[in-house]
Amino acid sequence: MDLEDNALGLTQDQTDKILQFQDLTGIEDMSICRDVLQRHQWDLEVAIQEQLNIREGRPSVFATEARAPPVVHDHIAQQVFTEEPPEGPGGVRGLIRYVVNLVVSMCYSTISSVLNLLLSFVRNDDRRLATDPLADVMNFISSYQTKFNAHPVFYQGTYAQALNDAKNELRFLIVYLHSDSAPETQNFCRTTLADPEVVQYINTHALFWGCSVESGEGWRVAQSVGGRRYPLLCVVCVREHRMTVVARSEGACSAEILMQRLRQVVSENEGHLAAARADRVEREVTARLRAAQDEAYAESLAADQEKERRKAAARELEQLQQQQYLEELEQEERRKQEVVEARKAMASRLPLEPSGGADTVVLLIRLPDGERLTRRFSHFHTTQDLYDFVFSHPQSPEEFEITTNFPKRVLARGASNLLDVGLKDRDVLFVNDINA
Repeated sequence: MDLEDNALGLTQDQTDKILQFQDLTGIEDMSICRDVLQRHQWDLEVAIQEQLNIREGRPSVFATEARAPPVVHDHIAQQVFTEEPPEGPGGVRGLIRYVVNLVVSMCYSTISSVLNLLLSFVRNDDRRLATDPLADVMNFISSYQTKFNAHPVFYQGTYAQALNDAKNELRFLIVYLHSDSAPETQNFCRTTLADPEVVQYINTHALFWGCSVESGEGWRVAQSVGGRRYPLLCVVCVREHRMTVVARSEGACSAEILMQRLRQVVSENEGHLAAARADRVEREVTARLRAAQDEAYAESLAADQEKERRKAAARELEQLQQQQYLEELEQEERRKQEVVEARKAMASRLPLEPSGGADTVVLLIRLPDGERLTRRFSHFHTTQDLYDFVFSHPQSPEEFEITTNFPKRVLARGASNLLDVGLKDRDVLFVNDINA
């Protein structure tokens, strides 16, 4: 992929981000991954969050089976264990035989692959047909248990589900491909896989998935891992954020040798799982921290919004009160002005003050503020005329009553004349503010 990256002008950091994005999202098309990251200015977290949001919006009812994560098959980097036949004579003859066997093996492998490819176009292989992967696995487990007693615990699910669980749980996945036609299979299952130490080690350190290469599911897995000799064991784990086949053991071997191989593979790759676990913990801590920060920010924002709402409500209330106060002042001013106009109108309608004589009285009237009024009235003036005179004065209350001094009594407003109500010359009257 380096040549392709160089052709596209990608840096190593951008290439790593594409691989991480592909691993975390499961998008197999590298060009799509690149386009998404470019659209988000190579911000990996933002791009991944967008894809997660898109997925959460899709109905899961159509996802009938878990999708397998992409698996890296680096045949150069992975360890390959094979059970070699006993060595022949040494020396030059042994070296020549080794070279000849190596060349013949490579030629045979190449010719066999080409022939199989050509034959695949002219003949149908039932194993290529779409079958029920889960049924293939469960049928194999049932058949295996009837033939062999002791064995590691088989993962009861498809290869895709096993890969997903191994990735999610950050565990090793041991893939066992079984072939009844291989002469070494029977003895391997009865002795090596049935060994108590092997069973305990596999059950403790890994998920164990198995299937027969005679079934569709097993054949597809065998084609993907590139196995040529059975029984076949593959070890898969997370390595550099990708599920990777890190080791392959072809052919039968003893329990002791298998334990040595498994311990070696686990020891050499445990660091990758530990790094993945640490990275996951860091991401989870970062996610929790970010969630806590988002929650705190949301609470702070809500508090600020509530404060702003209260301030706005207080301002609105203050404005309303101010408006009401101004309206009341305006009403009060209008009312006072109306009273002034009413006093002036009343003063213009008052009967003229008589000049004097036996049929007149002079009344002394004290207002509530202490001011004294003196006026001459005729005996035939009414108490209404008396009230109108007091009201027309600017310092008189708006609503009042007039009382005599002694004995104290209230002079009722009306048509009664002053002589009838018993007022005499020089009587002192008091104006009392009713609203005071």
